[in-house]
Amino acid sequence: MISPVQRPTSERPALKRFIEAQNLTKSFTTNAGELHVLKDIRLSIQEGEMVGIIGASGAGKSTLLHILGALDRPTSGSVLFNDTDIFSLDSNALALFRNTEIGFV
Repeated sequence: MISPVQRPTSERPALKRFIEAQNLTKSFTTNAGELHVLKDIRLSIQEGEMVGIIGASGAGKSTLLHILGALDRPTSGSVLFNDTDIFSLDSNALALFRNTEIGFV
């Protein structure tokens, strides 16, 4: 017996927030003074969502990814992963988080 194909319904379960950046700023000190790379960035990515980050050279794409991946700390603001502020973790827990939860493609 062949079973009928189930068609997806229009009702989808609500996606939960997976990673969220709140008011991220990142500045670097240079010989010319303070360089503000990220200014008040807000970003919310839901579980299963695919996101592309585009911009001109020097716009802060790599800096943002380094912060979201816990490779660098923001000057201010927070990054939440499943409602946990990742930068509130101690160095061992943060290393474990990077090892088990983060990957770049």
